[in-house]
Amino acid sequence: MPVRECRHVISALVANRPGVLARVVSLFSARGFNIESLNVGETENPQWSRMTIAVSGDDRIIDQIRKQLEKLIDTIKVTELSDYDCIERDLALIKLKVPSARRGEMRDLADIFRGRIADVTERHMTVEISGDEEKIQAFLRIAAPFGIIEMARAGRIAIRRGD
Repeated sequence: MPVRECRHVISALVANRPGVLARVVSLFSARGFNIESLNVGETENPQWSRMTIAVSGDDRIIDQIRKQLEKLIDTIKVTELSDYDCIERDLALIKLKVPSARRGEMRDLADIFRGRIADVTERHMTVEISGDEEKIQAFLRIAAPFGIIEMARAGRIAIRRGD
């Protein structure tokens, strides 16, 4: 039977110090693991940062990643969020070619996806969309005929629900 490989989301609570991110990324690189998405930010405690790391792999690889992260001196706690009920969000800024005659159409489209218009120029509109991966991909498919000029995406963030 083939080994099932899927996307996993790992949360690592780490010390908020210079060099911690570099050590974590080096750990992944040295072992040949690909990071699909990485987001790091300070937590409610300014001494800690939370890393949200999306990776693909089977259970054995994910277990190995978790164990390696736990060995790092600056790691406080590692949680495989895929095992829990979580809230996940991605953020995308999409600059589109939108002629003035179609701006209302793009504004309506952004509203449907609960996005917002972040910038407007004579020939372009930039839309900010947040949500899960499927929502952002759906917006991109529908907005593609306008002409996507540029896109920037933040890494996924996630947090466990409840207690």
